[in-house]
Amino acid sequence: MSRFLVSARCLLAAGLAMCLALPALAQPAVSGKTLALGAGDQLRISVFQNPELTLDTRVDGDGRITFPFLNAFDVAGKTTAQVEQLIARGLEQKDVLKKPQVSVSLLQYRSQQVAVLGYVNRPGQYVLDMTYTVSGALAQAGGVGAGGADGAILSRYENGESKNIEIDLVNMFRPGASRTADIVVQPGDVLYVHRAPSFYIYGEVQRPGMQRLERDMTVMQALSSGGGLTQRGTEKNLRITRRAEDGSLRTLDVKLDTQLQADDVIYVRESLF
Repeated sequence: MSRFLVSARCLLAAGLAMCLALPALAQPAVSGKTLALGAGDQLRISVFQNPELTLDTRVDGDGRITFPFLNAFDVAGKTTAQVEQLIARGLEQKDVLKKPQVSVSLLQYRSQQVAVLGYVNRPGQYVLDMTYTVSGALAQAGGVGAGGADGAILSRYENGESKNIEIDLVNMFRPGASRTADIVVQPGDVLYVHRAPSFYIYGEVQRPGMQRLERDMTVMQALSSGGGLTQRGTEKNLRITRRAEDGSLRTLDVKLDTQLQADDVIYVRESLF
């Protein structure tokens, strides 16, 4: 019954495993019988025993198509089944054919798309050929990439205004989370996955350099992420260089339980003894 297959996508970073369960979508054949048509969709129209009336056409920017013997007419928001009825009725009313059997197939469905961008495995435009939620759109894009964060932004236009919705991808699937947190995406939406936040550590640690910043990460956890202290390193007098809101840099003395912020720089001193 369900077209969703349950899969798990895990991000490995800073020695910590973060698994994000995302429903992977089976690739359905595009069918216009229940899909609303719009500008850019390509159709093939044929009439039984009348091959001269076979026509490939594209829905124009006004949501209209033109068919022989009929004036241009609006198909935006209609299904292919409804278009079949419109053409058959028009041909009969024009005395072109009696009880024509019209078939309309959907060759390309381009009017209803969502963009999935940023740190995903397959960024691009994806057709909304069924109802998709944020997790479903991410699954179509191959899931969150190795450098991706556990948060995303869903950007859409509502009532003529741009609106950005913050998505917490981890809490969305935690026990007790409401399924309404997995928002249904709409045509024209842009889903952007951020780069994971990071911090920097240097001095007397085994693996100095940039590291992934996990949620609520402490200085002690950061030292572990850096491979631990060298034989000459010390946990005393640890310092963090942090950028203030005004853009200036401040150097702070910190403790092992101090929580880090994005782009913090930790310096581990050499022991004097």
